[in-house]
Amino acid sequence: MKILIVGAGRIGTSVAESLVSEANDITVVDNNSERISDLQSRFDLRGIVGNATSPQVLTDAGAADTDMLIAVTSSDETNLVVSLLAARIFNIPTRIARVRNNELRGYPRILGEEGFETTSIIWPEQALVDYLVKLIDFPEAIQVQLFGEGLASLIAVRTRGGSPLIGRPVRDLYTHLPDVEARIVAIFRRNRRLEVQPSTILEAGDEVFCLCDTQHSRQVVNELCLRDRPLRNIVLAGKSNITLSLAKELQGKYNIRVLEKDTKEVKKLSRELGDDAILIEGDFTSEDVLSATGIETCDLFIALSDTDENNILGALLAKKLGAEKTIALVNRKAYGDLMQGSQIDITLSTTTAALGELIRHVRRGDVAAAYSLRRGAAEALEIVAHGNKHSSKVVGRRIGSLPLPEGCTIGALIRGTDEDASVLMADHDTVIEAEDHVIVFVPSKRLIPKIERLFTVDVGFF
Repeated sequence: MKILIVGAGRIGTSVAESLVSEANDITVVDNNSERISDLQSRFDLRGIVGNATSPQVLTDAGAADTDMLIAVTSSDETNLVVSLLAARIFNIPTRIARVRNNELRGYPRILGEEGFETTSIIWPEQALVDYLVKLIDFPEAIQVQLFGEGLASLIAVRTRGGSPLIGRPVRDLYTHLPDVEARIVAIFRRNRRLEVQPSTILEAGDEVFCLCDTQHSRQVVNELCLRDRPLRNIVLAGKSNITLSLAKELQGKYNIRVLEKDTKEVKKLSRELGDDAILIEGDFTSEDVLSATGIETCDLFIALSDTDENNILGALLAKKLGAEKTIALVNRKAYGDLMQGSQIDITLSTTTAALGELIRHVRRGDVAAAYSLRRGAAEALEIVAHGNKHSSKVVGRRIGSLPLPEGCTIGALIRGTDEDASVLMADHDTVIEAEDHVIVFVPSKRLIPKIERLFTVDVGFF
């Protein structure tokens, strides 16, 4: 696929890194020559220095025969104008634009075919907030992703000593919860993937990915991990627009304290949140400020500034001073990999939170949902199975007979639509039917093309 990325900032760079290794033809446009030079030195891609709102620059970047535009500069206006040019001048079929201004959510006609002609909008900050809400709902989890419009959940936890399944075989999950649709699809021990068999013994510290029907997800998590005490006191610190959105999502459910060092922003947050949060003016990387905040009574501290180093320092200090659990926004992958699971319980990035929407469009086939897992090393896909036994390699066939790449697992099927939809855990004898939504866990991105080919329908089908 030929992909044109406009913007070589944090998100553009991460998207390029994610896609360039998958035999895509990538071109990146940015007006910063240093960013382009850095990308070209690190990855096998083409870089163009210039303003992407110029039709000539887009022409030089090969827009005339591009399959997909991904406009992810820091400017909403630039991204939308580029999308319009891509549609009107170059007829690029898929046009994805990053938009940060949440007010525009209320005006879909402006963003769509009647306006800037985007085919899809990504809202990275809102994606981050939505993802944090899921993690707060399951404080034991290190990742939570939803499939089938929320019918099924993929939950990753790090197992702890004393949990019901520690020292027990995987099959005991189904013995303990006989009426629950659940399946362990992957286990990583000391960063190495284990083959999941019914006899596989779980150990404390394992990273376990489990698929289940969402209505029973709490029971499943309790089997894998001792339940944390309920969250009550949450401290939010960092970027005011994100802390505001998150505080609004959490208001009425938790005791919220917001740390903000800018006096003007404190006043703005106070007006917006009223009595639903306590506003504290101060620098969250200061030990004195954290102590004055009463950090020792904090069940969860979340650092969300634009600076990785500040978020890491603030989270480490908060943990040292008594915070039960910490989450830090860390956009540099090396930093995130280093700090995840240390004194910082969870690291996440704005890019990872938003990457699922991009991945869904890039994947070949009818992909309803796609999520990046383990900081980009793995993926989970919800693929719609089309065709029949003659035109498809999967429809009408037992899962046990499918030539799945090593380590890939079909964990569940979502069958039916709307109120008739149901979650079916997959086993070797399960037969895939046409229009089933098939949830596949892929342990390594290099295996994605094989999964795509497996679900490809013969041309005659159409």
